Amino acid sequence: MSKRLAWRLGALCALWLLTATVACSSGPEARPDDAPDTKNADAEPPLIERDVLFGNPERTSVRISPDGQRISFLAPIDGVLNIWVGPVDQPDQAKPVTQDKGRGIRSYSWAYTNEHLLYSQDKDGDENWRIYAAKPDGSAPVDLTPLDKVAARINYTSPQKPDEIVVAINDRDARLHDIYTINVRTAERTLLETNPGYAGFVINPDHKAAMGIRMTPDGGSEYLVRDAEETWVNHLSIPMEDTLTTRAVGFGQDNNTLYMLDSRGRDKAALFEVKLDGSAEPKLVGESPKADINRVMTHPMTRKLEAYAFTYMRRQWVVLDDAIKADFEALAKVNPGELHVVSRSLDDSRWVVAFEQDNGPIEYYAYQRDTKVAKRLFSNRPALEGLPLTRMHPVSIKARDGMELVSYLSLPSWHDKDGRPDQALPTVLLVHGGPWGRDSWGYSSMHQWLANRGYAVLSVNFRGSTGFGKDFINAANLQWGKTMHDDLLDAVKWMVDQKIAQPDKVAIMGGSYGGYAALAGLTFSPQTFACAVDIVGPSNLITLLESIPPYWAPLLEMFAKRVGDPRTEEGRALLTERSPLTHVDKIVRPLLIGQGANDPRVTQAESDQIVEAMNTRQIPVTYVLYPDEGHGFARPPNRLSFFAITEAFLKEHLGGRVQPFGDDFKGSSLKVLSGETEIEGLKTAFEAHMNQAQP
Repeated sequence: MSKRLAWRLGALCALWLLTATVACSSGPEARPDDAPDTKNADAEPPLIERDVLFGNPERTSVRISPDGQRISFLAPIDGVLNIWVGPVDQPDQAKPVTQDKGRGIRSYSWAYTNEHLLYSQDKDGDENWRIYAAKPDGSAPVDLTPLDKVAARINYTSPQKPDEIVVAINDRDARLHDIYTINVRTAERTLLETNPGYAGFVINPDHKAAMGIRMTPDGGSEYLVRDAEETWVNHLSIPMEDTLTTRAVGFGQDNNTLYMLDSRGRDKAALFEVKLDGSAEPKLVGESPKADINRVMTHPMTRKLEAYAFTYMRRQWVVLDDAIKADFEALAKVNPGELHVVSRSLDDSRWVVAFEQDNGPIEYYAYQRDTKVAKRLFSNRPALEGLPLTRMHPVSIKARDGMELVSYLSLPSWHDKDGRPDQALPTVLLVHGGPWGRDSWGYSSMHQWLANRGYAVLSVNFRGSTGFGKDFINAANLQWGKTMHDDLLDAVKWMVDQKIAQPDKVAIMGGSYGGYAALAGLTFSPQTFACAVDIVGPSNLITLLESIPPYWAPLLEMFAKRVGDPRTEEGRALLTERSPLTHVDKIVRPLLIGQGANDPRVTQAESDQIVEAMNTRQIPVTYVLYPDEGHGFARPPNRLSFFAITEAFLKEHLGGRVQPFGDDFKGSSLKVLSGETEIEGLKTAFEAHMNQAQP
């Protein structure tokens, strides 16, 4: 159903997440000369090379064409991810249909023409997205939105309108996305709806704007419909406390039935059928007492509800339609991994499914529904097969006020004794972005890397994380650097009490909000952490909110209610007090900062400010910048270089295992702006890299 998600507010909120693109590629297993004998199960296994963990996947993002005849996936060409297409039964016959040579293609979809593949691309991470249509014959892709400094995004595609897509474009007003239809064959663009100030629109399968979504001054939202006079009038009111847990997810078998995830009048978001004309009361379809429903599965053509899923510690599916019950039962016998139905033919005769595990690659299968036969296609990261990967253990941690924090713990495989280490270990607290995102069970390159280097790794769903009900989210309102940070401190205390972590050797690391948490760790609790790694994290909450992209303007009231209001004296005082920059003089532990120069969400100024303040006070800090990156590091050479630096940094302060820098700076745009002598070997390696890069 993901291709038909009409409501964009949830997606806009998700922009705050650091999108981790640290997928793995093929590569040899490394074994240093002094590695111990691995015949003993408790002996340290060989190091897993960084390029295996953080390089490109061999094949990923598998899709089947709407007619079920072809299969597509992302795979590298000269180290850059591109779209490949081949016969569904012969994936090895696939050929590339794009030739991107820059940051690579990270997401795409089939158009319902069966003759076009749609993808978005920006320039060096600036998030000024353009939408392209490529053909399976490999002819040059067509730019469907040839507009500068515009963030275009696909809003809706429908099999009822196979030749056109609905696209949101902010070309008229940078703050607002108007709605257009674009013919994928001719690239002709037609205005569908001028945006009068809305956060987004709900588009129906006939490519009409069925509802508008408007933020209210109290941080809530309204779903509006047109009356008989074609005037937008309020139809549904969503209080502020429900905005992150209530949203439309698509239309049912008629354009009058809307499927919604709704937390109003309850804590956990449940699945409802809503009649837009008010002819019936909303119908409860499914719910969970433990978690929000977060996945909905519908028939690709009829849009009949078939199943839903929720994720507490692990994902659970509930099948609603007996027509697919036998399919889920058959697939459960194919592979022990967690099932994902990732793509389906329009007639629903063929599926592409993926099985995810915590200690191995994702396995893709082509599934034929009439025979109930699943044929293995490939894994996304075959280089991981047979490597000494570790398990990810779900754990529940009690915060000081009794809130339950669902968390995920990984241990070095040679220390893992049924989810607990045989001794206290140096530890990395890995904090997710958002903050309105969450950590989940499954394969994590970061967990595997850090555990392989000898660290315990813990990811905590602190208050404000999504999926655990609105009360859990709303407990974080105006609590950046306060109770949200207390949850992280409580997790550290739990690890120490459980004899998982050595109390003087705990690092905090994360990106986006996780980067803020790393900075908060060194400023609000300066004695707790041995060191910190901040990736594209904000240091000054006032400048963060004042520099948000213009098209986030409709969401400003939500930020004001949940983070702080930079427009009021009281709000600015709170934001100043919660900003790590304000408390920079309290930093006494080592800090590493990584930043993308083109980041539109957390701009370079956020890192520049705190580095300048630290340099002025002669507080050591290592600061690295990537001129061709945005909010996170998309290019594999940049990822490899940053994690090589991080690994050396952690080795210095936690004492884990380390792989030498080697040639992991090759091809990167790395610039070391401060503190190159603070990490052993960095200055020499960086100078060698710069000398090699000279023409």
